Amino acid sequence: MKEIIPSEIPVAKLFGYLTGCVAPRPIAFASTVDKDGNPNVSPFSFFNVFGANPPVMVFSPSRRGRDNTTKHTYQNVKEVPEVVINMVNFQMVNQVSLASNEFAKGVNEFVKAGFTPIESDLVKPFRVKESPAQFECKVIDVIETGSEGGAGNLVVCEILKIHVDESILDESGAVDPHKADWVARMGKDYYCRASGTSVFEVEKPGTTIAMGYDQLPDYILQSKVLTGNDLGLLANLPELPGKEDIEKERASKEYQQFVSEFATIDARRKAIHALAKQLIEHGDFVRALAICIEG
Repeated sequence: MKEIIPSEIPVAKLFGYLTGCVAPRPIAFASTVDKDGNPNVSPFSFFNVFGANPPVMVFSPSRRGRDNTTKHTYQNVKEVPEVVINMVNFQMVNQVSLASNEFAKGVNEFVKAGFTPIESDLVKPFRVKESPAQFECKVIDVIETGSEGGAGNLVVCEILKIHVDESILDESGAVDPHKADWVARMGKDYYCRASGTSVFEVEKPGTTIAMGYDQLPDYILQSKVLTGNDLGLLANLPELPGKEDIEKERASKEYQQFVSEFATIDARRKAIHALAKQLIEHGDFVRALAICIEG
């Protein structure tokens, strides 16, 4: 492992490690206005949602690393503590990147990047019409984490009203990630697209507590076939299969014929684990674990 002490490397290099490793990051396309009502809209990937009651989002227009100047968004929320956080999807990503240019103060990024400003209902900043999800927020705090270049300025926002385009909702009214087609920031110039085969499901643990890795036999944990993901699914079961489940699997003609083809324990174990992997892929976790139990 490469070992890095943040204080011992240049800020620009540290920034590269942080943004490359802490990824992907959602993008807050933040719309603000200054005290004279001049609009500004700019993207920030130091961003996430941090609570639902009250509903809170936080993003950070950090101090510039090269010259320690602050961004117009930071200056605006200090003057007018309101913001609209517009979410970014694939259809608008290049326009959003265009808006991240360091235009002079007073230049309207809506115009420069070709976005359509629409009036908000509860705050002064405009919403971005092209964004399929828009959050009208009041700024409840701005936390400066430092005074040197690269320091974060955490803009803590309470959501007052949400606008969601119905085109990204499924039949139940929930957001469909394939329809939303969100994008996220990686390191350097990289982005990622959160739709299609890039989106997968991991079922959340239920009310029944999982038995955990420590309950799996060593010969399963040390499998040369089953991956950490496979073992995680097996360990999420509430308990090891009972004697009846194990005997039922071993008594099957399919199992008996299968194991008889292998002369050594190692070869048989690999083959059984390969079969278990197929069962795991089909969601049959109890059967998969049952055929792996030895003795």
